[in-house]
Amino acid sequence: MEIFYHALMHAVEDTLRVVPILFLAYLLVSYLSHDHNHKFSGFLSKHKKTSVLYASILGCVPQCGFSSVTADLYSRQKVTLGTLVAVFVATSDEAIPLMIANPDSILSMLLLIGVKLVLALVWGYLIDFVVDLFKKMRKKKAENSHYETLDDKHEAHEHHEILHHIHECGHIHSDECEEDCHHENGCCVDNIFLDAFKHTFEIMLYLFIFTFIMEIVLQVYSIDVFRTILTSNVYIQILIACVVGLIPNCASSVFLVELYMLEGVLSFPALVAGLSTGAGVGLFILISRNRKHPLKSLGIVALQFAIGVISGIVVNLFYMLAV
Repeated sequence: MEIFYHALMHAVEDTLRVVPILFLAYLLVSYLSHDHNHKFSGFLSKHKKTSVLYASILGCVPQCGFSSVTADLYSRQKVTLGTLVAVFVATSDEAIPLMIANPDSILSMLLLIGVKLVLALVWGYLIDFVVDLFKKMRKKKAENSHYETLDDKHEAHEHHEILHHIHECGHIHSDECEEDCHHENGCCVDNIFLDAFKHTFEIMLYLFIFTFIMEIVLQVYSIDVFRTILTSNVYIQILIACVVGLIPNCASSVFLVELYMLEGVLSFPALVAGLSTGAGVGLFILISRNRKHPLKSLGIVALQFAIGVISGIVVNLFYMLAV
């Protein structure tokens, strides 16, 4: 009962602490998604080449507010996959404040931010390049197949126009994507505060349940267990750190930093790898907002894990050369 009580109290405390950040993030998301003039969407469309840069820089801001916003915008098809990955890789959640509080870790913190910023830019632009390449290939193949069944380009244009209509709030839908655009249950409500509150409350419940379970596990198994598991093999450290980093909670970043800074167990490459796989609550929001497409969410999680592992290995190679 004591373990249950402590886990419950920690879960309530951690959940309430993140609620203001979630509400502000969703308030921003609601404002952007109900922008009838499409100012933000237009900005992203005009600055696609630099959106990854913006995401990488914003992701370096402590906590997970920007990763949460970007995750929701991606679920609404407002940003590219590369932009989402960039902000996830750049985000370090609570790691930066913890390292700032320790004067001996200032240099490590600056190095961490610099390395993660470079990794975010590289992975973000690389993924967008690959996705655009596949889209062009699919579009070309679809056009060739489409025009084989239609008499001419004029008929094809009319066919394209029939398939599309303008939603009452200004969002453009196709008949086939009604289920994919997340405009259900009155998305066009004018009260962005109620919209933000609804999403915040939903995520808060999921977050409380997950945090409660995780706190019970941490109460049963102490940090000494993890110290034993993390051997001197840096590659095992990288793999384990990436798994821990995928936990959609600020506790994962705190745990990794404590192992690196306070416990002296985790290496710097493993720290980079672990903090590159997750993005705090952002990853949780991505999964919860894409419940209709679980395989797509799992694919992004797998991609994030692979990015973390590869990044850790690459950083370790440079780290070995520098040392």
